[in-house]
Amino acid sequence: MDKRTLALLAAIGATTIYGLNHTIMKVIMPDYIGPYGLVLLRVISASILFGVLGLFYPTEKIDKQDYLRILTATAFGMCLNMVFFIKGLSLSTPINSSVIITIMPIIVLLLSAVFLSEKITWLKLFGIIFGFAGAITLVLYGSAFTKNAPNIPLGNAMMLINAFSYGAYLVILKPITKKYKVITLMKWMFPFGVLMNLPFGTQELLAVQWLELPWDALWRITYVLLFTTFLAYLLNMYALREVPPTTIGVLTYVQPIIAILYATFTGNDRMDEVKTLATLLVFLGVYLVTKKRKKAIK
Repeated sequence: MDKRTLALLAAIGATTIYGLNHTIMKVIMPDYIGPYGLVLLRVISASILFGVLGLFYPTEKIDKQDYLRILTATAFGMCLNMVFFIKGLSLSTPINSSVIITIMPIIVLLLSAVFLSEKITWLKLFGIIFGFAGAITLVLYGSAFTKNAPNIPLGNAMMLINAFSYGAYLVILKPITKKYKVITLMKWMFPFGVLMNLPFGTQELLAVQWLELPWDALWRITYVLLFTTFLAYLLNMYALREVPPTTIGVLTYVQPIIAILYATFTGNDRMDEVKTLATLLVFLGVYLVTKKRKKAIK
């Protein structure tokens, strides 16, 4: 099996983990752990896991000129991305979050056009318009289902910022993914993420009553730490070495399908007319953005 195929399988695996995560993570907040406390717990756990894993790999020296890029990518990928996603999810619903995150290919395209000189065709421009129209539809009107969702419009808006942050993380990190091993980057980034998240999550993390948590909360927290944080970041980083960030962004297209099926099956969310319309607009936008055309805007 060639490296590109393995990279695509890794990205699909990460997307599947994220698709299930929308509902799994939603259930534990805020009754068992606050959103900011969960972010801090994620980066601490990942720091430990990647640190242990790094003991089995040769140490690589980071060039001085790459520290700023690593710090910037960390701010977007291990701080802003996580904070806005988890806080937004705690205010909104699993289906809303999974649909909004699907505009990431559009955000990655825009950022790639600015920083990586990727061309934008007229077809992709229309895709950008449709995709953002779907996201804005959810932000403004996707509030029909209110189970454990105290402020859906605000939550949706925060998840829109989350999508931008993760897209920025992919684009910023891409130039150095082949320069260093995946483990090396993760060993540096997650400890930086701990420092960045300490002011936000310390109080909520210390407030968790660990001995009183039921099994339903414990297995969900374990899933978030081992799969959503450690394994998914590892898989996406490996994939990013072999394929462009726009390709990884496109695979988020699968997330709503998995999230909708799981959330509906477990009774944690349901589809309605607004969500259906928004989903179709976003999917159409992503399709146009990823469809290749020769003529580009000059």
